[in-house]
Amino acid sequence: MEIVYKKPKGTLEGAKNSFCPGCMHSTVWRLICEVIEEMDLQKRCVWVAGVGCVANAHGYIGIDNFGIPHGRACAGASAFKRCNPETIMFTYQGDGDLAAIGLAETMSAASRAENFTVFFINNGIYGMTSGQLAPTTLLGAKTSTTPYGRNVKDHGYPMDMCKILDTMIGPSYIARVTTADVPNVRKAKESIRKAFQCQIDGKGFSFVEFLTNCSTNWGVTPLESLDYILNDMIKEYPLGEFRSN
Repeated sequence: MEIVYKKPKGTLEGAKNSFCPGCMHSTVWRLICEVIEEMDLQKRCVWVAGVGCVANAHGYIGIDNFGIPHGRACAGASAFKRCNPETIMFTYQGDGDLAAIGLAETMSAASRAENFTVFFINNGIYGMTSGQLAPTTLLGAKTSTTPYGRNVKDHGYPMDMCKILDTMIGPSYIARVTTADVPNVRKAKESIRKAFQCQIDGKGFSFVEFLTNCSTNWGVTPLESLDYILNDMIKEYPLGEFRSN
């Protein structure tokens, strides 16, 4: 029989997925592992996760990795890549980890044009710690710390990391994608490939943001969360390539 679907090599046999039902972390990781396999990078890859739901992947992704304190993934990746320049290095970080406590590390690595790749999972909320306001939470969105909705006076504006990084000289590739429907899944995979290729070519810092969901803390069904991404999040965070050198 013809094989039409299989697990990519980067996932561990028999390991359990510890993400919530409908969570897009699983989709993003499958795409990353598929690209790594297709580009034959398995033996060269090392990744570092931020603290939060992103770290749940340690249990079922069979790619060399190391842990790091909250927000310090880009700092750790910078050190590892400089000591091992032949490595294909990437971070996998949520919005609280990358854009809040880790903002300085992210910006500094981009400014230095560090030659590694950042995968940024933006679900607009702190997922693991009970759904608090994140830097990327949309205006009007209710969280455990903004029960009446985010407002500018008290909480400021949502933070657009792609636009912020696009003001800097260092980044070589910046893109925002989503996995909320099939056409966008295909585009997301291509952006992952481009980001890794930039690193292989020594062009410097590459960054791919994924608009994803957290149906558990959003208080909606997985299907409703997809509608929220396509109808609300994309208005605040338009998809596309911001830079491709």
